[in-house]
Amino acid sequence: GRESEWYALRRSADRRFDGSAGRESEWYVLHENDDGPEPRHPQVTLMAPYERFEAWQLCHQLVLAIYHVTASFPREELYGLTAQARRAAFSAAANIAEGSAKRGRREFRRYLDISVGSLSELSYIIRLARDLKMLKVGEAKKLEDLHTRASQVTWKLYQSMRVR
Repeated sequence: GRESEWYALRRSADRRFDGSAGRESEWYVLHENDDGPEPRHPQVTLMAPYERFEAWQLCHQLVLAIYHVTASFPREELYGLTAQARRAAFSAAANIAEGSAKRGRREFRRYLDISVGSLSELSYIIRLARDLKMLKVGEAKKLEDLHTRASQVTWKLYQSMRVR
């Protein structure tokens, strides 16, 4: 039933990963107040474990921004730069999500490594699209700023997952 799928945990969404969380079956139930978990409360918001990571949140924003700006790329780039930009952005966020469901820091760190690589690839794609005049100056600047922030936070998360 519903109770077997979700675990009502009294954790805040921004709590640091401590190595014990991140199993696929864990779901975080957030309440307007923290008086205690009530799974059937109408104001309950279910949050997948990866959603609590700022790195994932920023990468997700980056995916949305990339999809938005690539919608105006030339049609002949649909299977080229458009697809590659979307794939790299998606990979950055998806690997954080997938890695957070793995057990242990080492496994999570491996997925974060892939995410960092995807962000590096995306950095070049944004630069190329800007240089080819496929992005307006303002669009490129916003993407670069969001990309830089997502990369910094993802890198910090990667570093924090060192096996002790």
